[in-house]
Amino acid sequence: MNVLILGATGFIGSAIARKLHDEGHCITGLGRNPARAAPKMPGLRWIKADLAEMTASGNWQGMLEGQDMLVNCAGALQDGLSDDLVATQEKAMLALYEAARNARFRLAVQISAETGSAGRDLAFLATKRTADTALAASGLPFVILRPALVIGRNAHGGSALLRALAALPFAIPLIHAESSVATVALDDVVDAVSAAVGGRLPAGSDLALASNESLTLKELVLVHRLWLGLAPAPTIALSPAMARPIAWLADLAGRLGWRSPLRSTAITVMSGGIASGPSQDFGRRLSCAADTLAAAPSGVQDLWFARLYLLKPLIVATLALFWLLSGLVPFFVFDAAASHFAAFLPGPIATAATIATSLADIALGLAVRVRPWARRALFGMLSLTLAYLLAATLAEPALWLDPLGPLVKVLPSILLTLTALAILDER
Repeated sequence: MNVLILGATGFIGSAIARKLHDEGHCITGLGRNPARAAPKMPGLRWIKADLAEMTASGNWQGMLEGQDMLVNCAGALQDGLSDDLVATQEKAMLALYEAARNARFRLAVQISAETGSAGRDLAFLATKRTADTALAASGLPFVILRPALVIGRNAHGGSALLRALAALPFAIPLIHAESSVATVALDDVVDAVSAAVGGRLPAGSDLALASNESLTLKELVLVHRLWLGLAPAPTIALSPAMARPIAWLADLAGRLGWRSPLRSTAITVMSGGIASGPSQDFGRRLSCAADTLAAAPSGVQDLWFARLYLLKPLIVATLALFWLLSGLVPFFVFDAAASHFAAFLPGPIATAATIATSLADIALGLAVRVRPWARRALFGMLSLTLAYLLAATLAEPALWLDPLGPLVKVLPSILLTLTALAILDER
């Protein structure tokens, strides 16, 4: 079969694409940034497209030509600089169903969620519910799958946060620690899609996917800690009120393009737990969280990831603050700052150089906070830092021996910038 997969570069979509391709299907993967995924799955045909810009049925005509089935794994948690929920999860899907009906698709598989849980009126769940209802009424043969929290070898989003919390030293602070969390293995979700595409699930199916085990958030984090090979640690239950400032900061980061799993949508959903209706076992028992993790034993790279995950936003924030201050401070002690340039430049040029470099520092400090600009900002920081070091070494080499170490202290900032570049990718 020719199968079009939306969100084929994502956590769930990439696993489904690989499975269906291995089963002999001809796969076309659609994603916003398929360049990184294409070398890892060269057997797929790739289309670069943003669903938020595909809200009319005419946008889909060329992409659906020759396709027999589609699998929708695309989605977003919350509106932000990088995501438009209504456009992506609702308008684009309604346009797609209209175009697919005209194309006479054999099957449309929708990866959805349990939309009647806590926070059911949030845009994340409301848009999914609207799209599910429209698909069911479209006349297309369909299968809707509603996985609980998906756990797989490659952590992403909420499952990545679970690993990060599990790796905290000494004690693990948790909000909504006693909330119930249903889970499902990524492999089980993939097998369900394979069953749908292979005709082993009847058209019109609307199925929940979750193991029979239901753990509290506290228990699930401790299962991950055991998987990481760490000694037991006590958990500290925090008041839900403490979630508000965390969610506010995470929402602000979302407006700048960073997709934190601590945004208000996730916190609200977790307040009522992650539930699931009766699930389909497809002829075998769905794996519980401990079995899912045990099937892929952790390595040191998993521990590194878990420990760096919560440090990443702190690293980026520290670099932003460092460069902002380095650009602002010279304006308060302008003569002292300009004197370094005056040692080898005429007065007016030294003044201009002081202003230019200060503004450049401020610009980089602001730019690194915006996710689409972060990589270029980090390279700009490296380039400008090396230029500063070279110029200072040539003009005032004695600064290397200064007791306060103004040049020596720059070296750790270079390493911090390189660290930020190394862990910048999200998937």
